[in-house]
Amino acid sequence: MTLPPPSEALARDFVHFAVRCGVLRFGEFKTKAGRLSPYFFNAGLFNDGEKLGRLGEFYARRLLESGMAFDMLFGPAYKGITLASAVAVELARLGRNVPFAYNRKEAKDHGEGGVLVGAPVAGRVLIIDDVISAGTSVRESIRLLQAAGARPCGVLIALDRQEKATEGDKDVEWSAVQYVTRNLQLNVAAIATLNDLLQYLKSTDDPALQVFAQPVQRYRDRYGV
Repeated sequence: MTLPPPSEALARDFVHFAVRCGVLRFGEFKTKAGRLSPYFFNAGLFNDGEKLGRLGEFYARRLLESGMAFDMLFGPAYKGITLASAVAVELARLGRNVPFAYNRKEAKDHGEGGVLVGAPVAGRVLIIDDVISAGTSVRESIRLLQAAGARPCGVLIALDRQEKATEGDKDVEWSAVQYVTRNLQLNVAAIATLNDLLQYLKSTDDPALQVFAQPVQRYRDRYGV
């Protein structure tokens, strides 16, 4: 199943929201790959009830818009835990009550024990996270879910950076999202992409943001897929 891209309205509203919350920042930031990026996305700054509730709305809208079929949600520790919880609450508000679960970083050897927490993991499980940087978190989630007898059915993220991944110190010709789609055979839906961010910067009336359109475009031209 090829997923439709996010609607222009949804992507634009999300980018505006992320900028307003300070989650999307502009300047010069060094990435894990050693690149100097003109923008930085930190989902950890959706850090109060109002922001998290609004974020859950965006995730739920994108999920319903994508048409992906699923039975439950899974949030990889740590950021995915809060995200999956927020999406589950919003889906229930919209009339679809679905279970969710998450994992611990280390297994618990007392009480209920184990690595997985929440609803019993079963059926088609949708993984919720903020971004996909290298696919490591997704691979670990797949391993945990399959070991529990469930079937990972897709990944829902906030932002697709549309950026070349790295192997060692070399760029490769595919992004982390493309790796998950092609090699792990999972559909990935993003609320917005780097292209949406660029479009926002080029169309905004805010001069303080307009100046970053060219640096982001140059970064996209150099490292984009």
